[in-house]
Parts: sequence; structure tokens; C-alpha cells
Amino acid sequence: QVQLVESGGGLVQAGGSLRLSCTASGRPFTNEGMGWFRQAPGKERECVAVISWSGDSAYYADSVKGRFTISRDNAKNTLHLQMNSLKPEDTALYYCAVDADLYTFVIDMRAYEYWGQGTQVTVSS
Repeated sequence: QVQLVESGGGLVQAGGSLRLSCTASGRPFTNEGMGWFRQAPGKERECVAVISWSGDSAYYADSVKGRFTISRDNAKNTLHLQMNSLKPEDTALYYCAVDADLYTFVIDMRAYEYWGQGTQVTVSS
């Protein structure tokens, strides 16, 4: 059974940093793209960052570009999101997800088959 478990969320002051982690179990995801998505109260879920299966390519939403860094460790089946210079508008429930197809690099969340339960990030002003 595939399971994604996020960790690392919490409460931080504006300007601070957090590092989110996502550990996948059930089978390896070395050939699938992975991504971080977030959903704030009253808003639609949005793509934050996506990384290709090889880790060579990454996409960032304009709102986080230059502040967030996505990375993966295929040997450990883990995904990370380093978040620096956090802003109150980054407050949301953050989810990790795995693309359903192999060797792709997709931003559209509808392409993602496996999802974690989310970890809450709250940034105070």
C-alpha cells in the first residue's frame, strides 16, 4: 500500500524558515515526478513546486520563486521543500504528491495519483 507522509510543518514568524519532508512507502518512486501543493482556507489547492523524476528539472510558482527549493532523495524515497523568507501568505496546508505517469514533469495536479495527508504551515506577521 502506497503511503506519503509529510512532516516539518509548524508555526513560524515571517522571515523564518521551515523544511518540509515527505516520506513515501509501499514502493519506490524513482521514475515519477513529485511535487508540493498547498491549500489555504477558502482558496483552491495550488501547485507550489514540482521536481522531475531525475531531479534535474524543477518548477516553482511565481509566488515562491527564489524563496523555496524542492529536492528529492531517490535512494531514501523522500521529497523535501526548503522554505525561506516565509510570508504570512504562505500559510496553508502543504501536500506532497506523486505523478501517476513515468518520466514526466507535470504541473497540473490532476496528473498526480498519490497524495499525503498534508502538514500545516502557519506564518505569523
